[in-house]
Amino acid sequence: MSTRRRAREVVLQLLYEADLNEPRSAELARKFFLSRMQGRNALTDFAFRLFQGVIAERYQIDQQLGQLANRWSVSRMPVVDRNILRLGAFEIVHSETPPTVAINEAVILAKRYSDVKSPRFINGVLDKLAKSKNGDANISASPETDDG
Repeated sequence: MSTRRRAREVVLQLLYEADLNEPRSAELARKFFLSRMQGRNALTDFAFRLFQGVIAERYQIDQQLGQLANRWSVSRMPVVDRNILRLGAFEIVHSETPPTVAINEAVILAKRYSDVKSPRFINGVLDKLAKSKNGDANISASPETDDG
């Protein structure tokens, strides 16, 4: 497993927690990431930036996702799916991660932690977001990651 993929998994854990409770303080979140990333500062910084970014932009991200997810309000989505989408959307819109990488990583998280139908749903929503950002290029996850 790539180390950044592991960082995204840990970020997903804290996003899930923050969805159900108040988010951890920045200090506690950083300590959590540092312990989970086994002291690797670059990965800790990467995870911390993702977490803090999603928390800071959560309202705007939810607005975008709500518009793109046909017949699904963000509040009705399963908690895991909602937070995988938030993480992927943040990476697409607010980071230098290539959209294809952000989508693929989100699909992999969905395959590992969510329902069998979730990867396809997450791929579709994030693909729409990436297309709207980049002028309708074909950006979705590669076929081998979209087999549900």
